[in-house]
Amino acid sequence: MENTTAMIPKEFFITSGKAISPVSELNAFDLALKNAGVAQCNLVAVSSILPPGCKERKWRKLPAGAITFAVMARMNGEEGTTIGAGIAWAWEAHGKYGMVAEAHGYMDRKAVKETLEWKIREMAKIRNVEIGKIRYRIEVLKVPMDHYGCVIATLIYCF
Repeated sequence: MENTTAMIPKEFFITSGKAISPVSELNAFDLALKNAGVAQCNLVAVSSILPPGCKERKWRKLPAGAITFAVMARMNGEEGTTIGAGIAWAWEAHGKYGMVAEAHGYMDRKAVKETLEWKIREMAKIRNVEIGKIRYRIEVLKVPMDHYGCVIATLIYCF
């Protein structure tokens, strides 16, 4: 048997943010990260499985510059658009592991939630498992004239 070292998070928290900027999409994204409380982190995108025993916790401040693993939904938009992003998470019915789905687009809250539900149910179907209660975190924004906008929803892993 091969000896491997795996990084297994023990906790996670959910956060989200939205913002506008008259300057650029990047500045709107940066402010959305600040509003979510994770602008000081170096975010690394990971796929969408919650490990066994990983506990949800309240938001916590992470050290500046920390390499931080995250499942993130992000949507940028220009003036006059409605943008939405969200995540859904649920545990396999017997608590073995969990799944996280992301959705983003030119959508309102209802459309984001429906899309998330379809995605997480399909993830469970692919794995041939039943899931428990689905939880959601969604941000929606109508971008004002002469501005850029960004919405994010993210699950942050803690070690």
